[in-house]
Amino acid sequence: MTPAPFFSIIIPTYNRPQQLANCLQSLAALDYPRDRFEVIVVDDGGAQALDDIVSAHNSPAHDGDSPQTDALAIQLIRQENGGPGSARNRGVEAAQGPYLAFTDDDCMPHLDWLSQAAARLQANPEALIGGHVLNALTDNLYSSASQQLIDYLYSYYHGQDRGISFFTSNNMALSKQNYLQIGGFDAKLRIASEDRELCDRWLQQGNPLIYAPEMQISHAHDLTLRSFWKQHFSYGRGAYHFHGIRAQRAAQAIKVEPLAFYINLLLYPLRQGKRPFNGAFRGYFFSRNLP
Repeated sequence: MTPAPFFSIIIPTYNRPQQLANCLQSLAALDYPRDRFEVIVVDDGGAQALDDIVSAHNSPAHDGDSPQTDALAIQLIRQENGGPGSARNRGVEAAQGPYLAFTDDDCMPHLDWLSQAAARLQANPEALIGGHVLNALTDNLYSSASQQLIDYLYSYYHGQDRGISFFTSNNMALSKQNYLQIGGFDAKLRIASEDRELCDRWLQQGNPLIYAPEMQISHAHDLTLRSFWKQHFSYGRGAYHFHGIRAQRAAQAIKVEPLAFYINLLLYPLRQGKRPFNGAFRGYFFSRNLP
């Protein structure tokens, strides 16, 4: 039998030790052959040392010489804070595998995540594969609203005549060779939209994007009203810088989404029969009137 393709799983992390521990726990439960993937954690200048968290999943068993069944081959790399794109690029520099899989420290890949990625890449080795992201904190109004925003972006961009145009960087896989050929993530986009820019550059070079809804992760981004708005303000800044980079690369004027994009953004949760997104907006405006 042909061995399963070898993957390097890259995880940037910044000051979220408990979320990272949960992520590593989910990777330890993957149904993929343990000797066919490695995990590279890049600490992007966080305040807390992560050695104990990593070693808890990277240590041999104490009773005998056989390794733990849930032990992972993990590299821990530290760098000065440079943003998630920079951290992912640093992880790829250390990657041993011909295939890369990206997720984030607050994400928990599902049992067959890597198996599904492998199947897609074996059938489409030149593609960038993007999976489906689920909200793990359904009782959190703001986390639910944030995921609805991402769902809207996917429905908008993937529904255009031009086809699929981007994936979020917490759930994607591709060959290392192709990643290096296009230059990796743009580290200048420190705040957000580094995934949109990477996918845009990928498409401009004639490479395919393939959506794999069966390749699933659960995203546990615990948000408050304040952090929700801070996050999406950062997304807006990142989108502005992305459009600037894209326009410069194409020698064109900056193009932004039409007004209908923003109107439909507000209407999307209602059309889906969901309330958290609108609830988050109501909470924001009501809070402005509090003493």
